[in-house]
Amino acid sequence: MENNQKMQTPNTNNAGAKNWYDRNYKLLLLIPTIFFIFCIFYLFNFYQNNGDVIYKDVSLTGGTTISVFDSNINIDDLEKTLSIDFPDLHSRGISNIQTGKQLGVIIETKADVGVIKPALESYLGYNLTSEKSSIEFTDATISSGFYQQLRLALIISFALMALVVFMIFRTPIRSLSVIIAGLADIIMTVTVVNLLGIQLSTAGIVALLMLIGYSVDVDILLTSRVVRDKEGTLNERMFGSFKTGITMTLTAIAAAAVSLAFTFSISPTLAQMFTIILIGLGFDIINCWITNASILKWYAESGRMK
Repeated sequence: MENNQKMQTPNTNNAGAKNWYDRNYKLLLLIPTIFFIFCIFYLFNFYQNNGDVIYKDVSLTGGTTISVFDSNINIDDLEKTLSIDFPDLHSRGISNIQTGKQLGVIIETKADVGVIKPALESYLGYNLTSEKSSIEFTDATISSGFYQQLRLALIISFALMALVVFMIFRTPIRSLSVIIAGLADIIMTVTVVNLLGIQLSTAGIVALLMLIGYSVDVDILLTSRVVRDKEGTLNERMFGSFKTGITMTLTAIAAAAVSLAFTFSISPTLAQMFTIILIGLGFDIINCWITNASILKWYAESGRMK
């Protein structure tokens, strides 16, 4: 008798969790909805103040990048001193890939080479030679054109993804639930990136392109199982897809987190990519398993899902 009671306990707890979800899934939908609305207003205001929806580094705006191979440079002091005359100046260290020891510093600014180089030499106390430094200048027109192409690629990629989703599921509500979840991932990620003050490089835009793929694969898995599988109840199909989907996402998060920890002090470009992917995957958990799942369940319980 005691054994039977013990065996029934997990089922009772599982049923309780399902009953709680059945009662509150519409209320849960308010959480991502409110944050999504906040992000839209934030980005609109950001665009009004900055002329774009992101902060851009010199690879997207044009400017000068100087790499100085000197391990004795105090990066914080250098940036504090030079930022008086160059407010947009940003610096980061160059580290040994194995030991993490500082090897030099990279300085980025929109100023011309002829302006920033003498100021940097004055601070360092010696002339920058080809043996001790590397200087790159990107024309603003070329960078602007490249940025426009990347932005167009991002828009086209999302549009093609939306088209494929519509071709797979055909029904507007089913398709829109996937597309809305993917769009929310991008918008929420960009908002957090701006709040962190991250200046996006070309690699950052590429990370957003990758996020489009990451953001819809689990959503498509969920929608396919809910719509096409006929075995079990709606909740059983949703919880079954949750086990598979959350495993996929957490595996990707773990891989991105390890990669970020490894590249953080070695390659700022790769670190930015992994940071954006991590943020996006975190939002994907919310938007897939609350936004998309709640819309699908609401639609199914309305009696229109066939």
